[in-house]
Amino acid sequence: MPVILWHRAMAIIAADFRLDFDYLVTGWTAYALIVVGLLFFLPVVISIGRRPDSRLYPRSRGALVGWGASMYTLGIMLAAQVAVIAEAPVAP
Repeated sequence: MPVILWHRAMAIIAADFRLDFDYLVTGWTAYALIVVGLLFFLPVVISIGRRPDSRLYPRSRGALVGWGASMYTLGIMLAAQVAVIAEAPVAP
C-alpha cells in the first residue's frame, strides 16, 4: 500500500539519487521503517494457529506486535510528511 500511495514521492526522491548520508537518511528512512515494521510482524503471522509450545511460536509475540505496530506507524507518518515535502514546488 505505501508504494501505491507514495509512488510519485518515491520517484522524486529516487530521481535525485546520490550517495550522501543526509540524502539516504532523510529520503528513505520512512520506507525503511515501514519495512522494519513488517519484518517484526513476520514471526507473528507465521505463528498464527500454532500452539504456544510449538517451535515456531515466538515467546515474545506481544513485544513483536508492539514493535511492528510502532515502526510501521512511524514509517507511515514520516512517509506522509516526505510526500508533502516532495510535492511542494521548488522556490526559484
